[in-house]
Amino acid sequence: MTHQIPGARASRRNFLGLVGLGAAAVAGGPLLAGCSEKPAGTGTAQNLDAFAHLLPTQKDLGQSITPDVIGTRPVPDGYTRYPATLVDAITEKPGTSGKEITAMTPAWGPAPPGIGQSAYLQAVNAELGTPVNFTIQDGMTYADKLNAMLGARDVPELLCVPGWEVEKIPRFAEAIGVLFEDLTDHLKGDAVNPYPMLASFPTGAWRNAIWNGRLAAVPNPTDGPFPWALFTRKDLLDAYGLAVPTSLDELLAIAKQVTDPAKKVWAFDDIFAMIQMYHKVPGSKGGWRLAADGTPEFKYETPEFRQALEVMARIYQDGLVHPDIVASKGADSVQLFAKNGATLFTRAGLGMWQGAQAEHQKVNPKLNIQPVPIFSATGGDPLVWGDDEPISYTFIRKGVGKERVEELLRVINWCSAPLGSQEAQLRDYGVEGKHHTPTPNGPTKTDLAFKEMANQYFFISGRNPTIGPFPDTPTFVPDMLAYSNDMVRYLEKDPWDGVKLEMPAAYKANQVPTEDKITDVLRGRRPLSDIDAIVQEWKASGGEEARRLLAESLPKAG
Repeated sequence: MTHQIPGARASRRNFLGLVGLGAAAVAGGPLLAGCSEKPAGTGTAQNLDAFAHLLPTQKDLGQSITPDVIGTRPVPDGYTRYPATLVDAITEKPGTSGKEITAMTPAWGPAPPGIGQSAYLQAVNAELGTPVNFTIQDGMTYADKLNAMLGARDVPELLCVPGWEVEKIPRFAEAIGVLFEDLTDHLKGDAVNPYPMLASFPTGAWRNAIWNGRLAAVPNPTDGPFPWALFTRKDLLDAYGLAVPTSLDELLAIAKQVTDPAKKVWAFDDIFAMIQMYHKVPGSKGGWRLAADGTPEFKYETPEFRQALEVMARIYQDGLVHPDIVASKGADSVQLFAKNGATLFTRAGLGMWQGAQAEHQKVNPKLNIQPVPIFSATGGDPLVWGDDEPISYTFIRKGVGKERVEELLRVINWCSAPLGSQEAQLRDYGVEGKHHTPTPNGPTKTDLAFKEMANQYFFISGRNPTIGPFPDTPTFVPDMLAYSNDMVRYLEKDPWDGVKLEMPAAYKANQVPTEDKITDVLRGRRPLSDIDAIVQEWKASGGEEARRLLAESLPKAG
């Protein structure tokens, strides 16, 4: 299945959380006491190939469901037809203790009702045999909560950490050693056999779940390599008689034509990530590449970034960005785009596409959300950011005991059931007659499903990724795979592929404040001439330290 997983967002509150954890670490407080004799916060690099002997033995489930559209890896395969017959993938209830499981996951948009008011949670929990009680946190500020939790050593039994939040948490590897179970002996080699769904995960996903030389979490394998895409309201472009843009000049010309504050319509939300890609700004490991002399170079230091900065600043200056976005990082860009038509282009994760189309076409049958293929503003082939690292990781709280760890792994295994199973249908579509209506092409979600379901069980599990089927949006899978298979040809090569990096604490702590300064420049609150000083401050506050770590880690990447 494809789920609505927006990409990373940063805020000043993130920074305050980072400072809180960093201060506890430097002070040698209770969180990290005794974890390491190394200098605080210098960062580490591990060659993940060295830990192949710790990984679960990969075993296919032997399903006979043939995909309808083949993805070019790391793009997964797609399904346009729902299986006619479902199987029981798991015959015994995974929960045996009856003891409530506490879990924390992110959600975007209105929070779903809790365990006592949700027919969806009650139905899935009944099948689990042990109830999972979710604490749902705002995905926009999830890093704040993670940092507060880690600093206080107050974590639930199952904690979801999205992959894009890891880079915001200073000394995260040391926090893992203190707060979470080592899962190596439970899952390495054939020890994974009691959990066949987990054994089916790609080996590469498990490799990324190594921290401190041990298997620390259950990965949620990526269902697509791209962090961002530019989407357009194709139905509105058609109404204007305009074609989907194929160049930056065309995009900006359309933006000026459609922006009309009197009609409360603007071209864009914050599309700076896309403007950077159009100018081939590096994106690996958050924005690093190798310069011509072979040394690590960060995006702020590149001429491509300066060009993208100037273009985006003009977009803001010309009034092409919705004022709610300009005023607040918390504005709901999906609502402005998909529901209200107040913006014609939005930068979003690919997971936004199907969910927004399915929900809002109920009110607007003409709605047609489509991605804009990435182009180069400087000639030649485009550059597309992306990787095949997991969407998220599920950690188990340390000290719960061997039997409880095994029960929690069985629950995670149940939640990871594949397409074609009764378990997956309940997880993804809820109860027939309440959360979905059966159709010849598969279940179609009801309004109650959109209210109660927020990928809760998805975020404490994983699965061998697939896309679709989606009977309520029948063209989505072919459209999604056509776009993805086209764009994957231009995926940026990561010089540090295969290396697990724990970036220096100062670098992580300075990441959000620096982005805030750049946002001030983009939105006209600081002059463009300030960018040189901002980059020098970044270098002095962890940037040079990160460069040294990346240079030293290159031999580990081969």
